[in-house]
Amino acid sequence: MPLFSFHRPPAAPGEPSAAASAPDAPRRWGRWGRWVGAALIVAALHWSAMRWIEHAKQPANRTPEQKPPVQVELLTPKPVAPPAPVKPAAPAHVARPAPPKAAPEPAPTPAPKPAAPEPVLSAATPQPGEPAAASGVAASGAGAANAPASTSPPAPAPTPTASGDKFSVPPTGDLRYDTLVNGVMNQTGTIHWTNDGQHYEMVVSIPLPFVGPYVYSSKGHIDAFGIAPEQYSEKRGRRAADVAVFNREARQIVYTRTPNSQPLADGAQDRFSVVMQLTSLVRGAPDIYKPGVTRQFSVADNDSSEIWPMETVGDETVQTRDGFVTARHFTRLPRREGDRRKLDIWLAPALGWLPARILQTEPNGMQIEMLWAGKLQAASAAENTAPGTTDASEETAPAADDASVRP
Repeated sequence: MPLFSFHRPPAAPGEPSAAASAPDAPRRWGRWGRWVGAALIVAALHWSAMRWIEHAKQPANRTPEQKPPVQVELLTPKPVAPPAPVKPAAPAHVARPAPPKAAPEPAPTPAPKPAAPEPVLSAATPQPGEPAAASGVAASGAGAANAPASTSPPAPAPTPTASGDKFSVPPTGDLRYDTLVNGVMNQTGTIHWTNDGQHYEMVVSIPLPFVGPYVYSSKGHIDAFGIAPEQYSEKRGRRAADVAVFNREARQIVYTRTPNSQPLADGAQDRFSVVMQLTSLVRGAPDIYKPGVTRQFSVADNDSSEIWPMETVGDETVQTRDGFVTARHFTRLPRREGDRRKLDIWLAPALGWLPARILQTEPNGMQIEMLWAGKLQAASAAENTAPGTTDASEETAPAADDASVRP
């Protein structure tokens, strides 16, 4: 007989027996188990699909990590052209009015003095053909001596004589870029760039789905500090354009978005002309921009102006539609505490130091990226010979002396 025995008490008269209710429990738990299993399978499928979408939209060029800056050198805006034409004012050619005094020497050679008022007749009548030819040669020689004297003064005028930032403005052309919004491939964007050596125009168009294109326009001239905007326009989608006007005479920046105005600093840029200003400076002297070198720009937005510190990060590899290209990475350092808007620019020497990649991060976290997708169009001969321009086929524009312009 076992030491312990358990006896189930008899069921009450109105209650179902345990044997009768036992088969319902497995069926009830079986139904719940099937529902829980189906829910887990659906959740796993959704999680797998989301992971695949995240992996599919991940761009080939990852977002640069924010590292603490190590500043090596700080560059501030300074003129890229001589403040005054000192050299052309005192060239050695100006003191050459002496050759005209040597012209009277052939005049005393004819013997008859009365013929002095008419040197041509006296030279032709008394002498045969040979002296006449000699006198013609002498006259032509005197004219030749006078010709260089008259053409020589303009020659030294365009010669660079003063020190300053080397500056080489990119030639005219249309640039094509693949655009990505938050890592998702979008339509092709364009940068229309025009430069005739004295004036420029830049139009950046970035198409966005369901919103409309973002169009940024900058136009102005080229002065002693480089690119000098006169008007900057910013149009986002279907909204009205916001305009910033650079009043050079009053030295003020006025905005249509706000009634406020701000002083116009030397070398001031707008949000997109600063890209070409940086490009022109790097094209002029790429060896200066080493990792840690930071350059300050005064940049105007559509409602305010502030200082942008652009730090040189270093050379990196950028993947474009045409393949991999080496580019120099520049990043804008935080302008104040809690600054969440970022701007990163990669300039490629194989593209004439044109932007190979531009990444702009908005304060809300949205990222707009532009990746090189086309070559610079061939500029006309007149544009190539204009001051401050270089040939688009150059891989490293500053390598040649004539490519680096120091106006």
